[in-house]
Amino acid sequence: MADKAKGFFVTGDPLIYGADVAIVITLLGILVFLTFFKKWGWLWREWLTTVDHKKIGIMYLVSSLLMLFRGGVDALLMRMQLAFPNSHFLDSQHYNEIFTTHGTIMILFMAMPFMFALFNIVVPLQLGARDVAYPFLNALSFWLFFFGAMLFNLSFVVGGSPDAGWLSYPPLSELAGSPGPGQNFYIWGIQISGIGSLATGINFLVTILKMRAPGMKLMKMPLFSWSVLASCITIIFAFPVLTITLALLFVDRFFGAHIFTATGGGNPMMYVNLIWMWGHPEVYIVVLPAFGIYSEVVSTFSKKKIFGYKSMVFSMMIISVLSYFTWVHHFFTMGAGADVNTFFAITTMAIGIPTGVKVFNWLFTMFRGRISMTQPMLWTLAFIPCFVVGGATGVMLAVAPADYQYHNSYFLIAHFHQVLIGGVVFGYLAGLYYWWPKMFGFKLNDRLGKWAFWTWNIGFYVCFMPQYALGFMGMTRRVYTYGWDMGWAPYNLVSTGGAFLMGIGFVFQVWQILYSIKNGERDLTGDPWNGRTLEWSIPSPAPLYNFAYIPEVKSDDAWWDMKEHKHGAAYEKVNKEFEPIHMPKNSGIPFFMAACWFVAGFGLTFEWVWVGIAGLAGVAICLLARSFQRKTDYYIPVDEIKRTEASLGRVV
Repeated sequence: MADKAKGFFVTGDPLIYGADVAIVITLLGILVFLTFFKKWGWLWREWLTTVDHKKIGIMYLVSSLLMLFRGGVDALLMRMQLAFPNSHFLDSQHYNEIFTTHGTIMILFMAMPFMFALFNIVVPLQLGARDVAYPFLNALSFWLFFFGAMLFNLSFVVGGSPDAGWLSYPPLSELAGSPGPGQNFYIWGIQISGIGSLATGINFLVTILKMRAPGMKLMKMPLFSWSVLASCITIIFAFPVLTITLALLFVDRFFGAHIFTATGGGNPMMYVNLIWMWGHPEVYIVVLPAFGIYSEVVSTFSKKKIFGYKSMVFSMMIISVLSYFTWVHHFFTMGAGADVNTFFAITTMAIGIPTGVKVFNWLFTMFRGRISMTQPMLWTLAFIPCFVVGGATGVMLAVAPADYQYHNSYFLIAHFHQVLIGGVVFGYLAGLYYWWPKMFGFKLNDRLGKWAFWTWNIGFYVCFMPQYALGFMGMTRRVYTYGWDMGWAPYNLVSTGGAFLMGIGFVFQVWQILYSIKNGERDLTGDPWNGRTLEWSIPSPAPLYNFAYIPEVKSDDAWWDMKEHKHGAAYEKVNKEFEPIHMPKNSGIPFFMAACWFVAGFGLTFEWVWVGIAGLAGVAICLLARSFQRKTDYYIPVDEIKRTEASLGRVV
């Protein structure tokens, strides 16, 4: 039994033992809290079974911040090893595992749920809708993401983490290169989560196309909702490629096939093509909503209508289409030929044009505007120079002959962190600060927010600027240790210092949230920023039904237009009668179905076929139970609506 347990649990590393202790203490703390304060029923009714898009958004947000912490700790551990390469702070195997989990967590389990959090919290409110198109599917999407993420993170202490890189290229990811369960954790964690991501893309595409308020034609829709539409279109075409690619890799590993094994007649470059056919659109999937956030923030805090609305819409849709024609620039060195490399070099450069259009539109919006230097605006302003540098280095990488030198070097590391942190993370943080009062009814403390902003930003440049130099000096990615005679050590030491500064910035943000829960400025108006779109027309936090009556839209800045009308001579006050509101009922089936997927994934990870079959049988039972449900909705009566509106001070 002891030998079996030793083979099942990860042992031999003090860092792992520390993680074990932290996990046990955290779980015990949660159990004691829920039991002592008798919160089990509340947890089940209000959160585990909810189909309310606002609560689902908050759960996505909490999960993404936890994953940001986990992925950030991985980054700091890697930077410690590279700052002192001969200290063997991490052994080679542990370094490879952290290298793999850091990238996977940050893209798929931090950026994606952060994005979905903002989708859920904002889009229905901007559209004047009371919910998403498929509330049940929305809840299932979250729980599939959550259990997929938990399955992946479980590999840290059970079985062993994947170690073949965050995109798991063969032959390292084949059975001969990764014989343990770690790579199976990778496959099934991402597969389960990816099903949820695809479902979310479908859900919000239908929501945007079919649930807009009366009068809100597509060309009157807020730009954040446009960015979500562009992102969802990309999700729907890109994520099935990921699903099939990982399924084929599992077939190789589980059934002994040789789809990607060169020695068995397969082709590993087929995997590389397939994974990047998903992987590069994925970059635009996460950055497009950030562009939408910047558009909302710039317009609101410049107190101006966005400059070039139509060109902003067209540029986002062009990016969505062009994102499928750039994947080969990730492996110009493959030897596909000059014609192929030239085509993808041109498409890669071309995609910079619509991105540049948006940057100029934001600048022209700010020009002669009455700019308020709020926290969301600070993150937006920080993004612009950062993304310009990231875009310029991206064009450098798009030049195929030059890429032969840059390829797999730390120049590339610096570039994609510049784009993904400076573009995506800065954007999502701007959105977090912007819509936080709408989520929770209070603002985040400004002073602590500025400390977080400056430590994040200074740390970012200190961390990644030296990495461009390291790339030119010949340092390649995946390096675990190196000789002092290479001249890389001083740059790596500075880079590590910058990473820790960014970590301090994250600590400030946690402190800021905890401090503001008690001391933050309360939002009593529902419109703390003097906003322009419909989410600011209702109280903060929004009631269960969002809108007591569906608004009528007459312009692209609907709420701003309503406020201008209200203060004009033509405004006439109209009393409307409330009507019962149709809402979906909560359901525990999404939670149980996703838990069954977790069981199936866990069983297939360890090749316990009977456990996998039992989990999939549970999924089938949940689907059957859902198909026999009849009473899946209800009506909120008029009296309850009146009481709710009166408590919010909205009944005259």
